[in-house]
Amino acid sequence: MKSKAKLMIAGITAALAVAAAGAAVSAQDKYTLKVPNGLAFSEFKGYEDWSAIAVSQNNGLLAVILGNPAMIEAFKAGIPGNGKPFPDGAKMAKIHWNPKTNETYPGQPLGPNTLHDIDFMVKDSKRFADSGGWGYAEFEYDNAAATFRPGGATDKPPQGNDAKCGAACHTIVAKKDYVFTEYGKR
Repeated sequence: MKSKAKLMIAGITAALAVAAAGAAVSAQDKYTLKVPNGLAFSEFKGYEDWSAIAVSQNNGLLAVILGNPAMIEAFKAGIPGNGKPFPDGAKMAKIHWNPKTNETYPGQPLGPNTLHDIDFMVKDSKRFADSGGWGYAEFEYDNAAATFRPGGATDKPPQGNDAKCGAACHTIVAKKDYVFTEYGKR
């Protein structure tokens, strides 16, 4: 009886180890994704630790806009209000969540619920000369599958599925070097 129990435990342990290994192999590496003819997720590695530029709420989503050190330094130097453009290498990430009301908190504030998508911008005047010097990418998140995919024409808003996917919208702020976000006083 003891040997059967040991054999069963060993079998279950082996099965769990194989299942765990399979799950680890099947987990998506978001940094392998790329917008066709455009930006790669890997160009923004570490965005999770960037500083906050601002928060926003639009189209029913909550967002935090983050900037890499070059972007933050540019904002602190007064760009774009001083008429100067952002430097090449400046990057932004905009993380969108579906909101939820925190009913048990004072004032019942809105907070992030499920991840919706992440947008990226990078300033590279040579690489993206035909889109105001900025490259764009949008990656939709599937919460059920816990995976990202490049945004496409059927998404809201529709994505051109290349590095210029955000250029059309951003032309209305060309005088602000194509950046909507303002760096709030701290």
